[in-house]
Amino acid sequence: MKIHEYQARDLLRSYGIPVPEGRMITSIEEASAAFSEVTKDMGSPLAVVKAQVHAGGRGKAGFVKLVKSAKEATEAARFMLTNRMKSPQTPEEGLEVKRLLIAQAADIADRAGAKGAKEEFYLAVTTDRASKRNVLIASREGGVEIEQVAHDRPDAIVKVGMHPIMGLQPHEAREVAFKLGFKGKQVGQAVGIMLALAKLYAEKDCTLAEINPLIITPATSDAPDGRVIAIDAKFSFDDNGLFRHKDIVAMADPTEENPAELKAQKFGLSYIALDGNIGCLVNGAGLAMATMDIIKHHGGEPANFLDVGGSASEEAVTEAFSIILGDAAVKGVLVNIFGGIMRCDIIAQGIVNAATKFKNPDGSTGFKVPLVVRLEGTNVDAGRKLLEGAKDKLPTLQAATDLTDAAKKVCAAVG
Repeated sequence: MKIHEYQARDLLRSYGIPVPEGRMITSIEEASAAFSEVTKDMGSPLAVVKAQVHAGGRGKAGFVKLVKSAKEATEAARFMLTNRMKSPQTPEEGLEVKRLLIAQAADIADRAGAKGAKEEFYLAVTTDRASKRNVLIASREGGVEIEQVAHDRPDAIVKVGMHPIMGLQPHEAREVAFKLGFKGKQVGQAVGIMLALAKLYAEKDCTLAEINPLIITPATSDAPDGRVIAIDAKFSFDDNGLFRHKDIVAMADPTEENPAELKAQKFGLSYIALDGNIGCLVNGAGLAMATMDIIKHHGGEPANFLDVGGSASEEAVTEAFSIILGDAAVKGVLVNIFGGIMRCDIIAQGIVNAATKFKNPDGSTGFKVPLVVRLEGTNVDAGRKLLEGAKDKLPTLQAATDLTDAAKKVCAAVG
């Protein structure tokens, strides 16, 4: 699960990490008041208007704008709320923008000895599967894609593996702060942010907690070393841990999720949409991965990952077909069931029910795309008998003897 930037800022603030003032708005009419509110204590009003979507590339797409007046904030809001954002990380048709963040623009100190460079840093906590530990990742190259930095200059990345019980220790955070070039009172501020981010990551069951950029503001009489603050943040959460965090679940934005994936969750199905044209209905995540691999091996392209689980009901199987065939790109379906806990006759009855209930765009019922079914395991004979007796309802059905045969048949059927 992901959340928007304005929500991420609130989460950072709740853990004592400083962020500039900001307001979330959903209409053009709110922009003027929001600008005035967040800039009221600034000598020279300056704010940033940011589209709130679950995709990167906002700045290059024109959906992050600096504004100096309420009028400019309103014009920026009008542009973003009436145009779809298109970037390399969005679908071809772009994303509709329904929320904006209007926040104080923060001045960033110049980096000494580096002409044109600013004091921007990257800071994140994630899980390193190789070492089986949570890891703190930091870099002086903030404000840019960290993947590019890691590729071009791996030496610019600092990593610290955390103790699985004790977590990030203050001395480890101080060492990172010194490596990044923080000085004076900046060190204590940076250490506090790192420790808070690591704590947040663990307590909220995150899979990613990222601040990019973390900045140093110019020196003032009140802060002679400047202030270390977070400007932008990104969080992802482990879906398996959400039952512990009602506050995080409340932040979910259904409009940013694939409707089919949300529908699948209600029936206990694991579904991920892909770009191919062969729908897959499989029981077991490992078998589902193997099914997609063998489809690719025989020249096809899977349209989805769908695991009905080991104990799916007849209703869930029927719903699974509805989800798969609701994708207009699907030109054929491969059902691959190995009956252990899941009985083959339950799957077979679900297939028949789905064929009876499924409505095509032209109003007719039944499957019109090729359907290849491979059943093995518990009650397989009963399942095959059910399908054999329902041929009038399943005119496109082809039975497969094994997984290779199934993959070949479905790939041939969709051309």
